[in-house]
Formats: sequence, C-alpha cells, structure tokens
Amino acid sequence: MRLGVLDVGSNTVHLLVVDAHRGAHPWPAHSEKSVLRLAEQIGPDGALTDAGADALVKAVGLAKEAAAGLDTDDLLAFATSAVRDATNSAEVLTRVRDETGVRLEVLAGADEARMTFLAVRRWFGWSAGRLLVLDIGGGSLEIAAGIDEDPDAAFSLPLGAGRLTRDRLRLTPDSATPPAAELVEELREYVEGQLDAVAGELVEVGWDRPVATSKTFRTLARLAGAAPSGAGLWARRRLTRSGLRQVLGFIRHIPPAQLVELDGVSVGRAHQLVAGAVVADAVLRRLDIDTLDICPWALREGVILRRLDQLAPM
Repeated sequence: MRLGVLDVGSNTVHLLVVDAHRGAHPWPAHSEKSVLRLAEQIGPDGALTDAGADALVKAVGLAKEAAAGLDTDDLLAFATSAVRDATNSAEVLTRVRDETGVRLEVLAGADEARMTFLAVRRWFGWSAGRLLVLDIGGGSLEIAAGIDEDPDAAFSLPLGAGRLTRDRLRLTPDSATPPAAELVEELREYVEGQLDAVAGELVEVGWDRPVATSKTFRTLARLAGAAPSGAGLWARRRLTRSGLRQVLGFIRHIPPAQLVELDGVSVGRAHQLVAGAVVADAVLRRLDIDTLDICPWALREGVILRRLDQLAPM
C-alpha cells in the first residue's frame, strides 16, 4: 500500500510517501518539506503566534494536496513538541482540522521516543542487542533504551535545538555574531541539570549499542567526517565524542550566517547547530559514550512501521 506520513515538527512540516507492506522495507516514493521553525514562533505567553498558525495551516493544506495527487491509501498526520507544548495547542489543532480536513495527532514525548526506538530496532535488528537511542529535535530531546521493540525506558526532555537557540542562545538565522561564550556555558549547565533527572534510570537499563538519529546528529556526524548523504542510505556513519568535541570547538565561534557554508549544514537549521552540539556533547559525556552509530530511520519510519503492524491480519 502507499502510505503518506505528515510530520509536523518543531522545524519542518515534512510529507513522506512510501510504498510498503508488512515485513518489507518501506521504500520512499516522495518527500517534501516546508521549513516553518515553529519552535521559534512561540510567543512570550507560550502560544504559537498567529503567523506560525497561518504558516502551519497553509503547509498542511499543501501537503494534503500533494499526498492526494500521489494516490496515497492513508495519510498519517502527527505533531510533536512545538504544537504539543503550545498553550493554544487545542485551538491550533481545531483550525488545522477545520481548514484542511487533516486531523493532527499530537504525540506525547515518550511515545515519540518509543516510535523512534522501534524504527532503530527494525533498522539494526536483534543482533544489535540492547539499544540506546538518542534523537535531538527542534523542541525536545528523546532518549529510549531497551532490549525489545518497545523500550524499557523512554524520556522526552525540553532540550530541542530550536527551543534552546531561541530561549538560551538568542540566535536567529541572520545573526552576524556567534553566541556569547557565557551563554554557551550557561546552556551547558542547564542541559546537564536536565539530564541528571534521567541518567540514573538509563544507566540501570543499560545498552550494548548507542545510536543517534535526527538531522542534528547527522549534520554533526558529517562535520566530523562521516560520509555525505550522496554516499547512500546504507553507508555506515558514526559520531565519536572526540570528533563532536572538535566540531563544537569551532562552530561555536562561527556566526550562523556563515555556518551554512559548511558541507552538510542546511540554511534552515544552521543557527540551531551550536545548541544541538551542546546537547549532544552533554549526553555523550553524562552517559560516558565514546561512539554513536547514526541511523537513517527515525520517527516517521517508526510511525509507518507501527501502522503496518496494526494492519496485519490476526
């Protein structure tokens, strides 16, 4: 069957259309995205701004039209932390439904971590042993660990790269100067404080293979020397703690407007890269991880796999 997945994230609204059936690799047939940076369009009152809501409605409407034009059998639409945490979330969801006909399911943070974990488990298989999965999004950091397809521990922390860039580093895509050193240090301390609440349980669960997914980790790995996207889906990619430390050491001194000149850094996320690197570095140090494998599958693939499981005959 042909499935469409509409992922309303904190940075992008991403439509992925795949041809899939239970027990088979979901093969992408179409992918398109709109960069909205919703995590940065939250006002002082915690509500998504009118401009952000307008952009969201437009992007969802266009994605629905594209999915219909591609003859999708089903459209799975969900929203993550930016919409989830907005104080006017209910009003925004109602407006999206009324104006586009699309019902967005708001994923709880722990459920987001679980479905990402499922995708990583299916990608690496049972031979990977006990997995630890890390995913830095625009609004939150998801961490999950366990031996089965459903993790033994799943957490979502307010440590997304977009959120921290807005609230802690105060950077914009057009910032002409790098973040102040004191702000970076304050951010590091804040992140480490947040990790203290979950690190003990994660260590108790344990892991054999630490894995990272998401655009932030893929970009950091590329800057540290991993294969470019042109090398294909199957190229093995890794990120070491020493490599990450070197990347953070130089990108923190480069203005966001110049980071886009680096290979693998996208225009829409360049200003969030320092915050993402600080989070990644803090997690690796706090959990004493030397090397991460990079998985190309993440939340969208997890949603697809869960849906295919539900459609399987009893």
